[in-house]
Amino acid sequence: MFEPAKRLVSAGYRVFFFLAGAWAVIAMTLWEVWLAGLGVEPYAMAPSEWHAHELIFGYGSAALAGFLLTAAPNWTKARDASALFFAVVSGLWLAGRLALWLSGSLPLWLVAVVDLSVLPVVAGKVLGMLLSRPKPPQMLILAAIALVWLADLVMHLDWMGVLPGGAWTGARAGLLALAALIVIIGGRVTPAFTRNAMIRAGREERLPLNPMKLAAAGIAPALLVPVALLAGFDSVAAGAALVAGLVALVRVALWRGGWTLGQPILWILHLGYALTALGLVLWGLAGFGIGQELAALHLLAIGGVGGMTLAVMSRAALGHSGRALVAPRAVALAYGLVPVAAGLRMVGALVPGLYLPAVLAAGAVWVLAFALYTGVLMPVFWGPKVTEAEA
Repeated sequence: MFEPAKRLVSAGYRVFFFLAGAWAVIAMTLWEVWLAGLGVEPYAMAPSEWHAHELIFGYGSAALAGFLLTAAPNWTKARDASALFFAVVSGLWLAGRLALWLSGSLPLWLVAVVDLSVLPVVAGKVLGMLLSRPKPPQMLILAAIALVWLADLVMHLDWMGVLPGGAWTGARAGLLALAALIVIIGGRVTPAFTRNAMIRAGREERLPLNPMKLAAAGIAPALLVPVALLAGFDSVAAGAALVAGLVALVRVALWRGGWTLGQPILWILHLGYALTALGLVLWGLAGFGIGQELAALHLLAIGGVGGMTLAVMSRAALGHSGRALVAPRAVALAYGLVPVAAGLRMVGALVPGLYLPAVLAAGAVWVLAFALYTGVLMPVFWGPKVTEAEA
């Protein structure tokens, strides 16, 4: 009974990628139940604010923690964190979810302290590893995570009455900070993984192109977006998002995505990055009065952040557990369901008469996608590593 639990907290990819998938299912189901008029509201904030917070910062922080605590030891050749550390930090994350859910009966300052404790602990651990071999791209990731944390703080300050109106700003800034992380991290791993797969397949020409100057031209405005939003410069944020998105579209077009169509574990990276880019463009245009902001935000959140995190979590979980980098059929199906959920949610935003059925359908598809991911990869999270022969 205790052995699976010990294995779960033995690695960042195990515990946090499991929690991210489980919470994606639970949080969306709770939102669906509330939309259907059957849910309860034990939290202190508006239901839409709880929903936004728990998908952006609840799900997002688990995905980030799993990625950072798995990648940093590889970057620095440092020792992995201990099982005690993973147990404590995952416990803090769970306490944050419980505190938000019961915030209607708790002091709001306590809710904020508990919820805001996770990312600083994770970032501090990663920073300690990076200081031994500091590299600008990796330090940039920590700066983006600081923006995620600041955006979360702004939401809490609104709920505590310190910064009225801050919840909407914080939610948007948090989502766009996650988008900036995808521009940075996805812009590195997507062409690299594709290139490696092509070389293994014997292809030596027409490999993915990833010019560093073009990457910088996309990363700088992507990071500017949440900074400008938090500073109150919405027009600057919209312009920066438009530039970041257009550059990202150019970049992904150079990565030979067509070659990956028979390999779901690769094409989902290209699709997630492309939807992030498109979401940035549409959100930037909405800031200038062209299009609908909520439609753009949900494309960015579901198709971009949801799709890319699902891609990275599943790939890392398979690879680090000793399994082949081939998405199981049910996980590949989950990849395809995420953009369907994004499309349905955009319909709900763009066609008022279809709002409720489209939103409920989008939520159901999202729940199915993450239930497939979490259920199929349960042996990866809770079970032993496999040997090379078993893989």
